[in-house]
Amino acid sequence: MLPLASCPPAALGRLRGVLTDIDDTLTAEGAIAPAALQALHDLAAAGLPVIAITGRPAGWSEPFALAWPVRAIVAENGAVMLQNQGGQLRRSFYCQDEATRRENFARLQRCAADVLARVPGATLAEDSAGRLTDIAVDHSEFAHLDAAQIDAVCAVMRAHGLQATVSSIHINGWIGAHSKRTAADWAVQALLGEAFVPADWLYVGDSSNDEQMFASIPLSVGVANIARFVPQLRSLPAYVTAAERGAGFAEAAAALLAARAAGA
Repeated sequence: MLPLASCPPAALGRLRGVLTDIDDTLTAEGAIAPAALQALHDLAAAGLPVIAITGRPAGWSEPFALAWPVRAIVAENGAVMLQNQGGQLRRSFYCQDEATRRENFARLQRCAADVLARVPGATLAEDSAGRLTDIAVDHSEFAHLDAAQIDAVCAVMRAHGLQATVSSIHINGWIGAHSKRTAADWAVQALLGEAFVPADWLYVGDSSNDEQMFASIPLSVGVANIARFVPQLRSLPAYVTAAERGAGFAEAAAALLAARAAGA
């Protein structure tokens, strides 16, 4: 990872928009940092679309989709898109019809019960009631699991046929091939009517749940608190901010906006 300050302005100035994680990238302890919220407003004013992609549940994400100046929030690691349409929330599902979601929900609950039975100390995330297409086990939000426990949770999820990934706070498990990366394809096409071109977008994240995005998007940025996950990552972001969490996102947004202004 190189310092974000070393990124050539010409590379930033030609970008189409911003994709971003939420937890510990825009927020800390579930609340958006004031600097990050202002950065979202500044990006919107400059005509740069922002799409947030998160492992958080649809229920948790709904008020933020209505309140923040983002084009949409894609929740549950690519399964559900939440969009503000004139003050009304529109919910769209990706690749799973209602019957499939019902069937998968039952499988997910069986897996969750198995995790709790087989991994001592495991607890479901407190936002679990708002989840429609996945399950989440808390490892750093209100509970703590060590590396061995996290690996054990992932192993149980995979034994049940789930995808499993680790964010800065949760271990998420779901059924299907969707991911943050497929969410980018789906959301950009649906919202902007154009194909997603990775080289045209900035991605900002902070954990191993963002690794697929770091690997596929050339101009990817980790906020400084990514240092916690660096030993576990096979694909690192190209750049890293000096500041952590929301202040780091604001740093990335400021660099993008400055580069665009200089090239205007």
